[in-house]
Amino acid sequence: MTSKAETRVSQGFTQQPLPAWRRAVLKIGSNLLTAGGHELSSQHARVLADFVLASRAQSREVVIVSSGAVAAGRARVHEDTSGLVARQALAALGQTRMVALWQELLGATPVAQVLLAHDDLRNRRRYLNARNTLIELLRLDAVPVINENDTVAVEELKLGDNDNLAAIVAALVDADLLLIASDVDGLYDAHPLLDPDAKPVESVAAVTADVLAMAGAAGSEHGTGGMHTKLQAATKAANAGIPTVLFNGTCAQTVALLGTGAFRGTRFAAASSRLAARKYWLRHAPGADGRIRVDAGAARALTTGKSLLPGGIVGADGEFQRGDIVEILCADAAIARGLVQYNAGEVRRLAGRQSREIEATLGFSYGDEVLHRNDLVILNEATTA
Repeated sequence: MTSKAETRVSQGFTQQPLPAWRRAVLKIGSNLLTAGGHELSSQHARVLADFVLASRAQSREVVIVSSGAVAAGRARVHEDTSGLVARQALAALGQTRMVALWQELLGATPVAQVLLAHDDLRNRRRYLNARNTLIELLRLDAVPVINENDTVAVEELKLGDNDNLAAIVAALVDADLLLIASDVDGLYDAHPLLDPDAKPVESVAAVTADVLAMAGAAGSEHGTGGMHTKLQAATKAANAGIPTVLFNGTCAQTVALLGTGAFRGTRFAAASSRLAARKYWLRHAPGADGRIRVDAGAARALTTGKSLLPGGIVGADGEFQRGDIVEILCADAAIARGLVQYNAGEVRRLAGRQSREIEATLGFSYGDEVLHRNDLVILNEATTA
């Protein structure tokens, strides 16, 4: 039976037109794939699959970012399990069941499983390899079903949640739209089940501190996210010029509405000016643990579009390798991120020296710049208008 609170919530959002799109990323959380239970269910997934099929019939492409592997694996064991190693084993047990569910629901449409890990998004070569694979799968008329590679990820290198993964994938494949299917109707200005005066927020121009304050705590029993991670994902997508729509995937009428070019939920606007794809990747991809510290003169040069030369470097903290993404700090404040041309030990040896001294100091040279201006993104650059 539907409670009064649930009835009020389901009726809180008005119908809006979907942004125009040809390629979308559809993120589906664990709670939808388990229908609130303890194992995979087609109850909500079937309606979402119907939307994917209807979209394909309209010559549109959908990439699915699907949770549910750990929940599917847990349903196959007969003992309580906890901890990272157990979660990795459960993911391995459940991945095939999760993909099999999507293949069953999508019928003759080919389904391709793609597992992405932290290093796939940090390493530029692997990032581009992943992009090329996904674009080719779409060309082959397949539906990629993406999940984090939980079976090998260690805690400190996990992406952490599929909301943010979906936003990264949306930028990776040049999507026009990010769709986040949740078990809530959208964003409210307060917790709708705790505050009877909570009002739906139907449109968000930018995710500000005030908007973040509206979000509640963590997600469902089976999930790792919550409203905070959805807002983070919407921010990442906006910075890539991609609007996000958050809607209730447990409501068949709401999902069916998507196929008509409309929705009920919250729309997060895209930034009016897009970051270049490389700059976006540098801003949001997981980075190495190391940091490079620079002086005020180098910081000013970076913010005016210059490369980082060894003379402006004060020191380096932690460890990183050539080609890693590192943060650049000035007076303990992160000012930029970029691909470093030298490893941590080499940067320490070069700190304060002139570029012409690089080869004499190291015995070799990868170039005059420690970080080239084309491989840098300034962190306080405006990304929305």
